[in-house]
Amino acid sequence: MESNNPVFRRSETFSKHGASLAPAPSAAQLQQMYDAPSATVVQTGRLTLDDVIAKTGLMFLVLLGAAAISWFALTPAMPAVPLVAALAALVLGLVISFKQSTSPGLILGYAAIEGVFVGGVSLFFQSYATIASGHYSNIVGQAVLGTLAAFAMMLVLFKTGRLRATPRFTKMLLVAGGAYLLVALASFVAAMFGVGEGWGFRTGGLGVLLCVAGVALASFFLILDFDFIDQAIRNGAPARTAWLAGFGLMVTLVWIYLEILRLLAILRGQD
Repeated sequence: MESNNPVFRRSETFSKHGASLAPAPSAAQLQQMYDAPSATVVQTGRLTLDDVIAKTGLMFLVLLGAAAISWFALTPAMPAVPLVAALAALVLGLVISFKQSTSPGLILGYAAIEGVFVGGVSLFFQSYATIASGHYSNIVGQAVLGTLAAFAMMLVLFKTGRLRATPRFTKMLLVAGGAYLLVALASFVAAMFGVGEGWGFRTGGLGVLLCVAGVALASFFLILDFDFIDQAIRNGAPARTAWLAGFGLMVTLVWIYLEILRLLAILRGQD
């Protein structure tokens, strides 16, 4: 089918009936092409680990930037902003997940909105821990270190083959994740009715157990993320898949961070 674009239509290069503009290769050139090394995954536009690291790093830069703005712009008495950001991030995250979108704009937009939520909720928990314990306690920094430690530990376990995303492991993890989600939703509803002084089930010994379970569960989900990335690279997935891989890692790491942050806030409240 001929192009209707006048630029292309008037050019022999883009014409369906145009003659080939490239001269026929000589025997020596054919031999040189045959002897040349195979194209690398970068040259063929395939996914690489460097792609995943670069895209994930960019996402976290956006998230941390938005979190910093939220931290300095908000106060603990302004819970509506992080709550709205959380709902917006949830909707956008579901869209990305179900559509398996690799759109940079959509995923970076999610990172920015998630950053607003993370910054606001971090400020709230930091303020609560300081007031409850009677002295300043940097639980945000501790939660960040805890998240990095969990990531490093799961990466080592995956790389050494100690933990693998077998069908049985995956099924058990998904069932446990579904059960935890139901408990979390029940706790959220209970908190809206004032249970646990607005904390729902996240108080006392039960709250500590739930947070510990959440940290463990979210950490194990990193194994699924690592397996997804490993499989995608071995299957020769397109380079743009790095955006989706980074998105998955970001969601899981933010989950771990929030669980550790909540756990530390509860423990400080019991001091």
